[in-house]
Amino acid sequence: MRTDTEMMTLILQIADILKVEAIALSGSRTNPQSVKDEFQDYDVVYIVDDLEDLISDLSWLDQFGNLLISQHNVVEHRHLYLMLFEDGNRIDLTLCLKEHIQEWVDSEAGFKVLKDDAGLFDMYQPNSKRYWTSPPTEEKFAASCNEFWWVSAYVVKAIRRNQLIYATDHLYGICQQELLKVFAWQVASDKGIVDIGKNYKYLFHYLPAEKEKEFSKLLNLSSIEMITQSLFATMNVFHREAQTLAQKTGFAYDQEEAKKMISYVKEKLSNH
Repeated sequence: MRTDTEMMTLILQIADILKVEAIALSGSRTNPQSVKDEFQDYDVVYIVDDLEDLISDLSWLDQFGNLLISQHNVVEHRHLYLMLFEDGNRIDLTLCLKEHIQEWVDSEAGFKVLKDDAGLFDMYQPNSKRYWTSPPTEEKFAASCNEFWWVSAYVVKAIRRNQLIYATDHLYGICQQELLKVFAWQVASDKGIVDIGKNYKYLFHYLPAEKEKEFSKLLNLSSIEMITQSLFATMNVFHREAQTLAQKTGFAYDQEEAKKMISYVKEKLSNH
């Protein structure tokens, strides 16, 4: 596997050959909280004057190494080339016209300029607060609680219909995301604005180890029976954590709504 020094040298050399205007690095390699391991991507942007020549003949990408798999995406005005190489290194390369630098900056939580002779990045600041969480408003808290209990009924319906994928999608994709949100708001209520990272990846750095262990037990969704158990456990944890957050913030928490939904779920799934 090529070393960090070899990869960064290669990225700069190819940019020089292509006469790239400016280069910046983003993603986990610019975040001191990130785990340093062999799976860290090189998230790189090449700021260019003209895209057409570069995207019309992509043979220059071969200079980065032998590909295992790649993907090309177009996002707004940017072209993204995601490349996993045979040696295990990965580069996520973005080509961005210099008139659309702001668009790229807005899409990143932070970045480090590697080359910028013309000062193209001088007027732009990293969006370091992209994944920061602030204490909730009472309206947002109420909406989150209502969403959790409302969607729990969809999970019940899917369980009764033996629809594993539908049940999983709603339980993890919505209900448990609202639980994670409540956890994050608890942290923010104690500590102020905090960086919880993309997809809550730093959230449990701020919480007792037993809470992460408890949450991980909710994630066994391998069968309808396990989803049913997870739903009951998720409801109990959410009910407890929402009450705790309400006490911390002084917000109202609709316990009557919660209790009615817990009773509803028990009734519909008691003999299932």
